[in-house]
Amino acid sequence: MSVGEEVRAEQGKPQQSLGTAAARNLATTTKSAPQMQEISSRWLLRTLPWVNVQGGTYRVNRRLTYAVGDGRITFVKTGDRVEVIPAELGELPALRDYEDEEVLTELAARCHQREFAPGEVIAPSGAPTDSVYLLAHGRVEKVGTGPYGGDAVLGVLADGAYFGEAALLDPEAVWEHTVRAQTTVTALVLARQDVEQVAERADTLGDHLRQLRLIPEQRTNKYGEKEVDLAAGHSGEPDIPHTFVDYDARPREYELSIAQTVLRIHSRVADLYNQPMNQTEQQIRLTVEALKERQEHELINNRDFGLLHNCEYDQRLQPHDGVPSPDDMDELLSRRRGTKLFLAHPRAISAFGRELNKRGLVPETIDIGGNRIPTWRGVPIYPCNKIPVSPARTSSIIAMRIGEDDQGVIGLRQAGIPDEIEPSLSVRFMGINEQAVIKYLVTAYFSAAVLVPDALGVLENVEIGRWR
Repeated sequence: MSVGEEVRAEQGKPQQSLGTAAARNLATTTKSAPQMQEISSRWLLRTLPWVNVQGGTYRVNRRLTYAVGDGRITFVKTGDRVEVIPAELGELPALRDYEDEEVLTELAARCHQREFAPGEVIAPSGAPTDSVYLLAHGRVEKVGTGPYGGDAVLGVLADGAYFGEAALLDPEAVWEHTVRAQTTVTALVLARQDVEQVAERADTLGDHLRQLRLIPEQRTNKYGEKEVDLAAGHSGEPDIPHTFVDYDARPREYELSIAQTVLRIHSRVADLYNQPMNQTEQQIRLTVEALKERQEHELINNRDFGLLHNCEYDQRLQPHDGVPSPDDMDELLSRRRGTKLFLAHPRAISAFGRELNKRGLVPETIDIGGNRIPTWRGVPIYPCNKIPVSPARTSSIIAMRIGEDDQGVIGLRQAGIPDEIEPSLSVRFMGINEQAVIKYLVTAYFSAAVLVPDALGVLENVEIGRWR
């Protein structure tokens, strides 16, 4: 007896028609396709221009540049003691491409730790630059004199940055601006005197520094590229300068990365349970969706070619007040021509929206494929949940110029691979094992390339948890 019949029997009312529970045994159930919470909008994959790469490698040829060193320093913290990883000193301009581990270890041991209170001046403008500062924790601001005599903030530096690097190459260098702590700052200080003492004993370091001191004598443009000699505005018959455009002898090459998995389906499932939906097709569809999510994650976070790790140091900005303000977004836009899009975590977009609300600003939106996307200065801000949020509730906002013709950021893939179901994505049959399990190899090949440094910029360490 069904539950409904028991209830009616208790109430003294006999059942007069077939119950729905029993009727369902003869009915066909309408089913949805398998759903998946992991699927996101994947705007990066949709907006990035994809270039077909033959041979699995893309070479970025650039003009020869004499600029050296533009990385980020990594530290190790033990209790309240902070040490720099010796190999990370190679990110300093004076030590770029220097690989003697013993010498780097000695230089790292000579770095002494200092603490600075909020508002304390670390280096006054006009004073001799005799040390390089490695910023382990905290934020500092570079302060100059404005056109009317007041202080003007020229920039903000945060964890992993360095300043005073000219001290290691130029004994007569002076601070061009004042460096002041915004928060409590922990820094490691490497004095020029210590570097010179090590260089006296290590011939390889001495030779390396002498070669680098010749670089400022090269005639370069503001980007560090060898200058093209030109003449303009002349009259008569003066001698026209001779010139040529030199190329980088060691251009960077991007090899296609890979994301793979082996999908296994029992032959009994594949043979018998295919109505109304094919089991093999659904298994492949969901696997491909997960593979694309991982592909976008790698394009953002991969240490070799990911956007967050391939942004040049001078294209990385720090928010002036921690939160992502309209002023910070304008500064990010000003660093490149033709910015086509922003990428930000949805919570960072929300934090930016709160700052707009405080100023009484309403961002414009545009319709893209039926989605209303917010914009800033006409540039769309796409959500991307692959951009990490740190435990301290900070994130990053990426700005890009895209396209090969515009010297921007491009995606790399190779179309026409065997058993391809989408460009550069294949599903290959691998056979059936002795347990009657069918195996398919699902593979995606991809990468990304930044054609010139100013095509990509990042606003780092934006606070997303401040509500007041």
